[in-house]
Amino acid sequence: MIKFKVKVILAMREMTQKELAERTGIRPPTVSAICTGSVKHLPIEALNEICKVLDCQPADIMEYIPDEE
Repeated sequence: MIKFKVKVILAMREMTQKELAERTGIRPPTVSAICTGSVKHLPIEALNEICKVLDCQPADIMEYIPDEE
């Protein structure tokens, strides 16, 4: 499972989900889904925009957690 850490980074940067949506051009419901971990897919271009705005690497905003068998 991929766990997104965008919400944590937003808090560290004192940025709202709305501001991230405005600065990246990603729809607010999609930003919300990323922050809550309910997003089903994330286009590379969206990931690129998030990393650009947050000045981070993809590994900073997501983490792989193996599924329990």
